[in-house]
Amino acid sequence: MSQTIELPLWLFVLIVLFATVTFASHFLFPSVRWFFRRRLERAVARLNTRLERPIQPFKLARRHDMIQRLIYDPQVGHAVQAHAQSEGVPEAVAFEEAKRYAREIVPSFSAFAYFSFAIRLARFLSNAFYHVRLSHLDENTLRNIDPNATVVFVMNHRSNMDYVLITYLAAQRSALSYAVGEWARVWPLSRLIRAMGAYFIRRKSGSELYRQVLASYVRHATDAGVTQAMFPEGGLSLTGALGRPKLGLLKYIVDGADPDGRDVVFVPVALNYDRVLEDTTLTAAAHRNERRFRARIGVVMLWIVKQLFRRIVGRYHRLGYAAVSFGDPVSLKGFRAENEGDVTIPLARHLMANIGEIIPVLPIPLIAWLVLRDNMAISRNALERQMEAVAAGLASNGIHLSADAFIEALDSSLMQLKQREVLIEEQDMFRANPQRVDLLRYYAESVDDTLKQIT
Repeated sequence: MSQTIELPLWLFVLIVLFATVTFASHFLFPSVRWFFRRRLERAVARLNTRLERPIQPFKLARRHDMIQRLIYDPQVGHAVQAHAQSEGVPEAVAFEEAKRYAREIVPSFSAFAYFSFAIRLARFLSNAFYHVRLSHLDENTLRNIDPNATVVFVMNHRSNMDYVLITYLAAQRSALSYAVGEWARVWPLSRLIRAMGAYFIRRKSGSELYRQVLASYVRHATDAGVTQAMFPEGGLSLTGALGRPKLGLLKYIVDGADPDGRDVVFVPVALNYDRVLEDTTLTAAAHRNERRFRARIGVVMLWIVKQLFRRIVGRYHRLGYAAVSFGDPVSLKGFRAENEGDVTIPLARHLMANIGEIIPVLPIPLIAWLVLRDNMAISRNALERQMEAVAAGLASNGIHLSADAFIEALDSSLMQLKQREVLIEEQDMFRANPQRVDLLRYYAESVDDTLKQIT
């Protein structure tokens, strides 16, 4: 026992390394995790006192625990058995596939990342690019929503800035949980998005097993009261107009909600912009009649560098208005009481109609609509008179800009449209550029239904 044993130096270093890792994993790491976990819980408790809708424990659960809870859900278990039988594979193989789907879907929410980084970044980007306007919001109505209800913000999808804008405007209400598509599943962007509480979905997955895992996650989140945000159109509008709703996520929420349990309250939200950052990409995709966006990361980075340079040299101008309006909440229990059977389709139509009624009319979409309506060259003075007339017709509901705001933005809007060669100015008259009329139609379509009702 007292004899000396000689070991190579590399083997001795390896033994010491394994011992250190074992000691840390069994004694040090749990203590450190417990220490930071306690600090995080106290910080979240203080944060919840400031939020209208506190962050639910489900959202703060460890990602590993959420994955385990999901894959052992009875709904997923039945789906695993059905998948194994239909595909002719062992249940263990089908179970591993379900586990892979769960890992792909489940987020890893970080309250620190969301409220210390994401909110600040969203506020900076929103105000750097746009004059942000909250067009219509009934504070009392939103505050009077049952505090135990699950709130789901249902929005039209104009731009990827939608995520940023709503995150900023909802910062004092709650942390939102988004469903994001495959475009965001790129490292390191995916890590940041998971930390913000978003969950990834495959929009065109044909796997019934995948759909059952996703449905189970949505049900768990809804049952737990997690505040959510969804885009029923399922993707960005290629034409500027409201698209037909996709029923996937909405149906998961409706089917998963217990009629005798927690209520689900849907809040319609309408967004509109004077300038959509992806407008040329979207109109090009509409022209090709396909949803493949050929936006190269180099082009995006070059555009950002140009904006930063303009800001440094004092030549930067914001892109106009970005406006958001909130409609009247819709209770799922109340809607079910007025409709028989599966309410998914009538509810989707009702929510989309509500969104369409509150879409803000902004200066550039209004100019585009007026130019296309007259289909001829128009002077600035004529545009001003027509904008005043339209503003008078819109003034009754408080959703849209005032006549003074429209006129104040007229010159800057015309300058932006001229710089982008969407409008051509000749002898103090403005007309549509035939080569870019698709952009003019894109913006006009966003307000077409609203303006047709008052003219």
